[in-house]
Amino acid sequence: MLLARPAVLLTGIVLASVNMRAALASASPLVSEISETFGLSSTATSLVTSVPVLFLGVGAMVAPWLGRRFGTEVVLFCALLLLGVGIVVRVVPTVPTLYGGSLVIGLAIALLNVLMPGLIKRDFPDRAAAMTSVYTGAMIAGATVAAAASVPLEKAFGESWEASLAFWSLLAVVAAVAWLPQVLIARGRTGHEVRVAPKGEATGGRSVWRSALAWQVTLFMGLQSLWTYVLIAWLPTIFTDHGMSRSTAGVVFAFNNLIQVAGAFGVPLLAGRMRSQRPLIVLVTTMVAAGYAGLMIAPMSGAWLWSAVLGVGQGGAVGLALTLIVLRSGDAVTAARLSGMAQTVGYLLAAVGPVAAGAVYEATGSWTLPITLMLGVCAAALVVGLYAARDRKV
Repeated sequence: MLLARPAVLLTGIVLASVNMRAALASASPLVSEISETFGLSSTATSLVTSVPVLFLGVGAMVAPWLGRRFGTEVVLFCALLLLGVGIVVRVVPTVPTLYGGSLVIGLAIALLNVLMPGLIKRDFPDRAAAMTSVYTGAMIAGATVAAAASVPLEKAFGESWEASLAFWSLLAVVAAVAWLPQVLIARGRTGHEVRVAPKGEATGGRSVWRSALAWQVTLFMGLQSLWTYVLIAWLPTIFTDHGMSRSTAGVVFAFNNLIQVAGAFGVPLLAGRMRSQRPLIVLVTTMVAAGYAGLMIAPMSGAWLWSAVLGVGQGGAVGLALTLIVLRSGDAVTAARLSGMAQTVGYLLAAVGPVAAGAVYEATGSWTLPITLMLGVCAAALVVGLYAARDRKV
């Protein structure tokens, strides 16, 4: 049974990773319908995507403790089940359940996000960068499929956005079933759930919260998450506000997610072969800034180009941020701690993005100022990323 574990584990990692953004990306092409159904303002509509991001940060606070207490495998399995429940609750036709389900989705994804780097550092110590590229690629592939299929599913289900969003709960259930063998294998091997690290290791060492390098990694994670979740929330709307049809905007948004796979898969592989990842920091932040500038200057004529440039930059940035967590950590314990810190602070910071962009857009009636602010975020990410990419350990 144990001989088969690497293949079974890889399958579980890929299917769990596919769920890490699908529930969020599936909602973005449908925000207009959701807003019309409940009569929401632009700022209130942005909460549909920002509430999960906020609770990505809240959930990240407790994820390392849960992993140590109950075992990584068990917590990941429960997170997938919780994700399925949250997706279903979100489509119950009331405003409280819309936001309540979004909250549950954020908590569930936080557990997946935080515990995966520690699991990879523990079980694939010599292939951590390569495995990071696999799971970030799978994560973005899931978002791509969800974004592309949301509007067609809505039409297939009789113009029901609720059914379209609920469909993705099936993906979470499939991943949970695929992950169940990990719980059984872990229990069979040790007689109890596997911990992130031995108890003695988990309580020793200097706190990552006092490390300047840890804060640099954390801030880069947060800033790249901020620019990404603004795009997840508003990219289709930016295009439709300039006259593009809703279906075409959904396809362009899906294309943006698809292109992210290239960056998410390739950049971690390159990062793992480099002592310093500074050239990659410059590459991904410059590409994202160029894409945002294009959206401001020529959003319609260059829609496909800007989506592609943004996609490679976004995918590369998230892959690099997650790889930095692994590369800057000396062991699995530190990786789990740094992952918890980076994603707690990072996603709390990122949650501000969609709401702030929506509020500024509503106040000005234009996307110029929100995009200008995002260019400032890119500049800040470049500065902090250059420090985070140095060849040092937390």
